[in-house]
Amino acid sequence: MRMLSQLSRLTDRLIDLSALAGAVGLIVALGVTSADVVGRAFGAPLFGARDIVSMAGVFVVFGGMAHAHRKGGHIAVDLLERHFPPALNHVLTVAGHALGAIVFLLIAWQLWVAVDLARMLKMSTNLLYLPRAPFLLAMTAFSLICAASMILRAIETAAKART
Repeated sequence: MRMLSQLSRLTDRLIDLSALAGAVGLIVALGVTSADVVGRAFGAPLFGARDIVSMAGVFVVFGGMAHAHRKGGHIAVDLLERHFPPALNHVLTVAGHALGAIVFLLIAWQLWVAVDLARMLKMSTNLLYLPRAPFLLAMTAFSLICAASMILRAIETAAKART
C-alpha cells in the first residue's frame, strides 16, 4: 500500500506539471490571439499567430487531459448503473479506467510513430516553420501521463473493493 501511495504522489506531480503546461499554453494562445486581434484593428495582424495558437492547443488539450481524469471531470454516463448490482458497477468502473488507459497508450504509441515521421520529413508549421516533432513528443508525454493516471485510478478503485 505504501508503494501505491508513492506512485500516487508521483503521478499527481506529473499531472500537476502537465496541467501547468496546459495553463501556460492557454495563456499563450489567449495572448497571441488578443495581440492578433488588436493588430488587425490597426492593419498589422500578428505574423504566424495561427501557427502559435495551433501549437499552443497541443498543450491546452493534452496537458489538461490527465488532470480532468484525475479530478473526475470527464463525462460519466450512468444510465444503466441503477439496473446493475453494486459489484458489477464496481467491476465496470475499474474496466472503464483500464480501457481508457489502453486507449491512451495506443494514442501515445501512434504519436511516437508520428514523431519519427515528422523528424524524418522535417515537418513544420506553415508560416513560422516551427518543427512539429517537439509538439508531437509533448503530446506523447501527456498521453502517457494520462494513461498512468487512468491505470492508477483503476488500481485505487479496485483496491477500494477489498477494504
